[in-house]
Amino acid sequence: MTLLAMVLVLLALVLLDVPIAIALGVVSAGAMILNGGLQALPNVALVLFDGSANFPLIAVPLFILAGAIMNATGISRRLIALATSLVGFVRGGLALVTVGASMFFAEISGSAVADVAALGSILIPEMQRKGYPAPFAAAVSSSAATLAVIIPPSIPMILYGAMAGTSVVELFVAGIIPGVLGGFLMMGVAHLMAIRYGLPVEQVFQLRRVGTALREAGWALVLPVIILGGIFGGWVTATEGAGLAVLAALVVGGVVYRELDWRRLRIATIEGGVQTAVVMLLVATSALMSTHLTEVQVPQEVAAAIVGITDSPWAVLALLNVFLLVIGLFLHSAAAIVLVIPIVMPLVRAVGIDPVHFGMVVTLNLGIGQQTPPVASVLVTACSIAKADIWDVTKVNLKFIAILLAVLLLVTYVPAVSLTLVNLFYR
Repeated sequence: MTLLAMVLVLLALVLLDVPIAIALGVVSAGAMILNGGLQALPNVALVLFDGSANFPLIAVPLFILAGAIMNATGISRRLIALATSLVGFVRGGLALVTVGASMFFAEISGSAVADVAALGSILIPEMQRKGYPAPFAAAVSSSAATLAVIIPPSIPMILYGAMAGTSVVELFVAGIIPGVLGGFLMMGVAHLMAIRYGLPVEQVFQLRRVGTALREAGWALVLPVIILGGIFGGWVTATEGAGLAVLAALVVGGVVYRELDWRRLRIATIEGGVQTAVVMLLVATSALMSTHLTEVQVPQEVAAAIVGITDSPWAVLALLNVFLLVIGLFLHSAAAIVLVIPIVMPLVRAVGIDPVHFGMVVTLNLGIGQQTPPVASVLVTACSIAKADIWDVTKVNLKFIAILLAVLLLVTYVPAVSLTLVNLFYR
């Protein structure tokens, strides 16, 4: 009953256009005061601080800042040139370039919105100039950007790891196979659609052109090797790897490419700060809600109720998939993770689901949510760049969403897809 009342008040505030972080804070603080009286107020400030002071969460602002710096230093342009040299000879090659460049950029940014903003602003107008329909250009850019939350490093995975008390490094490793598989399947769908639309071939394949693009993008490709190599090799934690990403971005962008001046650095820093403030305020206020719900035993009651219906891990995963897909329609991934995970983790552990496996299920569900209106933050960004109607884009995007759903079902019911590398290297 407590959970239902809090959810109804939260939805009412959100419908009144109150920012979700503020709504979470108001609902949680009000519930704590009703439950414990005014003497609970000092605890509100302490919980807000403790909730956002979790060490692994330091990686979030650092990866956001690294992505903002990389966006300002021509790294995305070099990655696009490399992808074009590799797959530009295929019909509809520019669509395949979009997916390939997103797979490269995903290893640096960790954010789907950053991915579509950086790559889409270049590739969507170029696709339109070459005769690609605007809805198709926006759809392939939007869906490809979702690979940024599946392929490591991933900001949603960092948030999930902090909320669930799970290894962020293992989550990163678990995302490699699903992310790469999803990328290649998207390329296949984009190619078939390009044949149907009669789209052009970009250029003849030439090893010399590949070599030139590889040399120019060499330092950009070194970045994920440094970041992920350090994390997976055990030399740095995910948080330290995020700091390393910022340092590497400054060196490559400012010293090697010489494209980072004080004006661009200032803009990138402000952009990173604003994005960080949004995420961390959500984390702090969600910690307030999760603390109150834990005190009144709501997660345990939810777990007991569902286990009373079924204790089959596969049935529980099916229920949670439906729940997360619905949540993803209305909440951004960060908000959904910090709000939902503290409630469902007791259930996940009670039925014996591996937390890393469930982390991939959560990430994929919320990645799909970035493509499905009404919220659809990544889709909206792509539509804005393409100047295309969101519903026209969604009709085309359904084919790419089907790919993400297929990968989700595969990861859900064949745990080895995400856990093979984790078991091989860490267990």
